[in-house]
Amino acid sequence: MGILGRYVFRQAAGALLLILVSLTGVVWIAVALRQLELMTTQGQDALRFLTMTTLAIPSMLALIAPIALLIASIHVLNRLNGDSELIVMTAGGMPVWSLLKPLGALALLVALGVSLVNHVVGPWSQRLLKDLALQVRTDLMGQVIQPWRFTSPERNLTVHIRDRSPSGELLGLLLHDGRDPKQVVTYLAERARIIKQAEAAYLRMEKGHIVRQLEKQAPQIIAFERYAVDLNRLEQRADVAQIIRPRERYTFELLQPDPNDPVYKTDPGRFSSELHERFASPLYSFAFVLIVLAFMGQAQTTRQNRMQGIVAAFAIATGCRILGIAAANAAVIRPSMVWTLYAVPLAAAAIAASAAQWHMFPRRQSRLARAISVAQQRAVTALVSLWPRPAPAAGAARKARS
Repeated sequence: MGILGRYVFRQAAGALLLILVSLTGVVWIAVALRQLELMTTQGQDALRFLTMTTLAIPSMLALIAPIALLIASIHVLNRLNGDSELIVMTAGGMPVWSLLKPLGALALLVALGVSLVNHVVGPWSQRLLKDLALQVRTDLMGQVIQPWRFTSPERNLTVHIRDRSPSGELLGLLLHDGRDPKQVVTYLAERARIIKQAEAAYLRMEKGHIVRQLEKQAPQIIAFERYAVDLNRLEQRADVAQIIRPRERYTFELLQPDPNDPVYKTDPGRFSSELHERFASPLYSFAFVLIVLAFMGQAQTTRQNRMQGIVAAFAIATGCRILGIAAANAAVIRPSMVWTLYAVPLAAAAIAASAAQWHMFPRRQSRLARAISVAQQRAVTALVSLWPRPAPAAGAARKARS
């Protein structure tokens, strides 16, 4: 990489870091606003709030980083063109492929980072986030609940205690679970205690009753001396409790899934789609760079409209990524369609490279292209003429007459 290549690389890398930090901050704010309930209603401290919101960021980096590279590439090439630097480089005999070296090296770094997030950081952060969510649920039952206050961790789930003993026992517990309208359950106990075992947490109740109301049936009252409730099942329904989603699994777990895994039996297509998406998503970094080069890699004069190239490059790259997401969803339904996850970025890169090579050599504009250009100019002129112009000031008018 020569002097010009290193110069373009520094410019693009600086813009990429700035844009990536900005987009990550926007995503973090959006996640924080959704998780703000942890501090307002569930009594969590600021450190846990920051930890949980930060752990949700890595799963979004695979989508954010290529988009940040796209914006950075557009910004750098547009600035080089606006400052006539690209014109000087082209006049010196530098082909458009010389710009591919610095931008391609940056795309390689982004692709490696996306791969690291997809295969290591993402599953690790998702699992840690799930463990913290379990701690929040246990802390909610054991610490956050205050005597003589009705607490609702979620809709139709209410907890109330009469008092809390010095040893941490919950006295006079009332637990009402009405999330399932077909089976409403109410637990009444004289005392209860939180018991943690490995990654699980249980609510052990003593000397109480269970009131179970089934749909269109008389209530059932069951007395007990001791009864335990799984807090994880209390937070989520039994069919989704302790489920490790494909996104939370490491790559080797997706490569060799357990045939007896109930999640794999229910939805095997999601496993293959997630696996191939992790390998295909880094390819969008190279596709985006080639798309930008195809539209903005050629030097343009100040009379030429560069905005069309900017809009076209961003729109086509965004449409390519949306098409890739649609292909991933289609592969969930039909696992035989996983090849489309690779076909979308590779086809976009091949077409963009061909277009960039085509634009390297000036060709005579066709009659159709000239007619379209003339029609666009006339339409713009007509729109400008319809725009009302402000009336000149009185002083300026008198000065003009004099």
